[in-house]
Amino acid sequence: MSGACVRRADRPGDLGWTVMAHGEIYAEQFGWTTEFEALVAQIVADFAAGHDPAREALWIGEVDGVRAGCVALVAGAEPATAQLRILLVTPAARGHGLGTRLVEECLTFARAAGYEQVTLWTVDDCASARRIYQACGFTLTDETPQHRFGHDVIGQNWALKL
Repeated sequence: MSGACVRRADRPGDLGWTVMAHGEIYAEQFGWTTEFEALVAQIVADFAAGHDPAREALWIGEVDGVRAGCVALVAGAEPATAQLRILLVTPAARGHGLGTRLVEECLTFARAAGYEQVTLWTVDDCASARRIYQACGFTLTDETPQHRFGHDVIGQNWALKL
């Protein structure tokens, strides 16, 4: 993928794009309601309102200067645990390794920040993301049928010891 890069989400519009892209893409791909967009908006708002830059970050993946993906790493409930959140690659940019680059950036940062474990929550419908997580060494810890975002889904928790 020529012209692809991963950078910190530090430009005007990055946070809004993250929310909008999730809302639009997941509605189109899975028929998810604005309940999902609201969840992403809350994650982004919490990050923007007071993240610790030494332990939390949000990245944007770009292709030829255009936003094409994102991911965040935030502190988890336990001090040594971080959460990987809101991984997304736009349909046009999929299949070129951008998602893997975003997750690898997250994990490199997590190690440097001193985390011992990274966890994440996803649903079984997100097969491409799951392949990335598995390739990076995450393992499925549990899964539960849930009704979220207007649909029945299988929620999955994954973890990676660093």
